[in-house]
Amino acid sequence: MAKQKRNRREEDLDEVIVEQGKQAAESTQDWFEKNSKLILGLIAGIILLIAAFLIFKYMVKEPKEKEAKAAIYKAEQQFARDSFALALENPGGGFDGFLDIIDSYSGTSTSNLAKLYAGISYLNLGRFDDAISYLESHTATGNYSPILKNGNLGDAYSEKGDFNNAMTYYNKAASAGDDALLTPYYLYKLGLLAKKQGDNNRALTAFQKIKTDYAASNEGTHIDVIIGSMSNS
Repeated sequence: MAKQKRNRREEDLDEVIVEQGKQAAESTQDWFEKNSKLILGLIAGIILLIAAFLIFKYMVKEPKEKEAKAAIYKAEQQFARDSFALALENPGGGFDGFLDIIDSYSGTSTSNLAKLYAGISYLNLGRFDDAISYLESHTATGNYSPILKNGNLGDAYSEKGDFNNAMTYYNKAASAGDDALLTPYYLYKLGLLAKKQGDNNRALTAFQKIKTDYAASNEGTHIDVIIGSMSNS
């Protein structure tokens, strides 16, 4: 008898579970029927977004990037020859200068690179405010451009006589990466400027880092003499 009652309870429980499952399925079906337009609209929206992204990437962005890389070729040649004015505006051969690259190919990595080139070009032409403007607008990524961006900003501010900002950017350049050529170069500039400003502790810190980490660099070959002269002064 007890076994029969237990079986009956189990059967009743199974019926309850089945009934609840049916109710849940019916409820879910009702919800989908009531919100079918919204659901289909969301799905269509997602599909359109994906399609728009793919069209932009493969039919707009990548061709534009490829075209920009071809267009900057001559300006880069003039930059390498230190012909900075030509590189900026008229590199020759019908090619665009850095300024036209920036405007014509906005949003590309080549346009962003052209801002760095333009900033360095203006720095070498003595137009320091223009140099700062273009260097600050450059988005620095990778191993070298953060060092170059901040280091050249340091040079521009130094030329303007704003030595506090110059030291700030030299320090950023020296801390932005670990390059055997560029890092000790900007550490050296930081140390010299700090020494000139009477901040011997900051200068010695920069020089000691060259001695410790970059002894084989060009700056490292004579850093002991500089450290020694400061220690004896």
